[in-house]
Amino acid sequence: MGATGERGERFCGRCGKSGPTVHSRGRIDLIAELCDTCWNRLANQIAQHEGATAAPRLEPDPDDVTFLEPPRCTLCDADIRVYPTVYDRWVGLAMTELPAKDVPERFRWRLIKIPAPRSLVIIDVVAVRVRAIDPLPGELVIPAHHMLCADKSAERPSTKKPAIPRHPL
Repeated sequence: MGATGERGERFCGRCGKSGPTVHSRGRIDLIAELCDTCWNRLANQIAQHEGATAAPRLEPDPDDVTFLEPPRCTLCDADIRVYPTVYDRWVGLAMTELPAKDVPERFRWRLIKIPAPRSLVIIDVVAVRVRAIDPLPGELVIPAHHMLCADKSAERPSTKKPAIPRHPL
């Protein structure tokens, strides 16, 4: 992915700069070795393209024993599920799964459980957009909440496909 120099320093796969901020990026496998500036630019482009623009989920105080309610949509006040994406951005998902035939391609998501290295213990759950291989029509997917949002100002499914962001390398 990224190149290394004579002294073992890493170089950004996009801009070619070396430094302490250049390292492997992404939650599942490596997306690329990028510096902070290039990573934030790329992750924001992907998030905008995929609609992963939800605010980060606030972690509860470990000493608080009160019931934790799911977050609510600011537009329609419905319950939503907020999960991190592979590229460290957040997406608001609907509470129910639907058959793939009822969800337009750009709104299909799945949850991937990430186990600890060399263990079966699940340490994280990440939202991944369904892309390369189309699911079967009856296969369940989780739609992005803004597809189902009841508010009139929510984004609606468009008939044309959005432009795909340029690959980082």
